[in-house]
Amino acid sequence: MFKNIVLAALVTSTALTLGGCASSLKGDVYSREDARTPQIVRTGVIEALRPVQLEGTKTPIGAGAGAVVGGVAGSAVGGGKGSIVAAVIGAVAGGLLGAATEEGFTRTQAVEITVKEDGGPTRAYVQAVSEGEIFRIGDRVRVNILNGNSRVAPAQ
Repeated sequence: MFKNIVLAALVTSTALTLGGCASSLKGDVYSREDARTPQIVRTGVIEALRPVQLEGTKTPIGAGAGAVVGGVAGSAVGGGKGSIVAAVIGAVAGGLLGAATEEGFTRTQAVEITVKEDGGPTRAYVQAVSEGEIFRIGDRVRVNILNGNSRVAPAQ
């Protein structure tokens, strides 16, 4: 029984640790590969803002951790074939619960920023907002485009 608890704790802590490695969707976070790479820069004015949510991650980690914990918990119920059936049911239920929990924990508030670009089209960009970062309609902004990813930042 102690071995099962230790295994469940190990799987859960590993899942939480790996979940913390998810990449950021904020406008002021760059990957190491992005450093020293030229960017296209456009400028414009914010025409509209809308709060949105970015869905959470859906990796096998949450489902796997939940399945292990559910299977271990289920195997402690009953004995013989009943224990096996309970372990399978616990693993399936735990996997579903783990996946839903991961998606809920990693869901992020974001903003859709509609920018009328100088001499160009109007485009909408979605990004998570960094703490202390405030966008207002009418603000001048720059849009940095790098490897197919766009970031909106205040023009300075």
